[in-house]
Amino acid sequence: MGDNIFLYGTLRHPDLLAVVAGTDSLACTPATLPGYAVAQAPGGAYPLIAPDPGADAKGLLLCDLSAQARARLDYYELAFGYRLAKVSVRTAKGVQPALAYFPPESAQNGVGPWDLAAWVAQEGALAVQAAREVMARQHTTPMADLPALFPAIRARAWAKLCAARQPTPASLRRQGASDVEMQLLDGGYDGFFRLQRFRLRHHRYDGSQTPWFARETFDAFDAALVLPYDPATDEVLLIEQLRFGPLLRGDASPFVLEPVAGMVDAGETPADCARREAMEEAGLVLDQLRPMPAIYPSPGYSTEFFHCFLALCDLRAPRRATTGAEGEHEDIRAHIVAFDQLLQLVDSGEINAGPLVMMALWLARHRAELRASA
Repeated sequence: MGDNIFLYGTLRHPDLLAVVAGTDSLACTPATLPGYAVAQAPGGAYPLIAPDPGADAKGLLLCDLSAQARARLDYYELAFGYRLAKVSVRTAKGVQPALAYFPPESAQNGVGPWDLAAWVAQEGALAVQAAREVMARQHTTPMADLPALFPAIRARAWAKLCAARQPTPASLRRQGASDVEMQLLDGGYDGFFRLQRFRLRHHRYDGSQTPWFARETFDAFDAALVLPYDPATDEVLLIEQLRFGPLLRGDASPFVLEPVAGMVDAGETPADCARREAMEEAGLVLDQLRPMPAIYPSPGYSTEFFHCFLALCDLRAPRRATTGAEGEHEDIRAHIVAFDQLLQLVDSGEINAGPLVMMALWLARHRAELRASA
């Protein structure tokens, strides 16, 4: 006989439970835990459970859980400080003993009732997508490492959801992800960054099919990039910082001129990310954002995707000479340069970050219109 586990929170969502448990064939029944209430965590959408005389926490009882499924649930829950405790729950068959995952004793009190349906509508798809990566790490990533990696895991999950919800035009090129068969392979790397090994085959343009072949891909994040432009003075703001790619390549000038940029956090819109990063990296409060092309900078081997914006703003206000998030070891210097100098830097090769080159050329194409309407 396996264990009985009482679930009161997000794992009551069938799609999430199937991913975490590794199966959608679980014996379960509605249950309540007398003397407890489920509330929303402060500053988060996830639930907390705490004693509350007279209350009944509604939930789901997993019956006779297999050792494999139990190990998967433990990995998902215990990594984040939850602890197992013995409880007695009520079901249609009477009172039954069970185990339940309780929040850490250091958890703050809840801030009002938690609603499963509302959580599924707002967070369910993101939680399911993130859980796929979490559970793929079960035998490679220690539980103790998961909390620090979880924001990156959620950001990757959010990027995949954004890609699915925002298909890009295909008037000239071929559509058809369904024409590609892909199988993930073991032996990649799972850290803050992720390298995935896989093999694939696909239909050629002539209708034939390729043989299976192996590749590796850098599984990255979506990022928001913003080029601040003052149409009144015809100036742009660039940032300069140390970049490790040029450094490891052996470039004698690893300090790179770039647009303001940052990773899009889970649940965040690219425009909100652009505004947040502009404040962190340049001390700018942005208002008007104009979408620029959204691009894959290295589609041959990376999922990284850039949401690019032009920000119309006043660059004459005083600002700090250097900025950056101290916790991220950022040391950033801002430069205000005239538009003509911007193009000179592109022509000379001093601007060698591809996205900034693209953004400068986009601005050149739209500059007259922007200045006329300023």
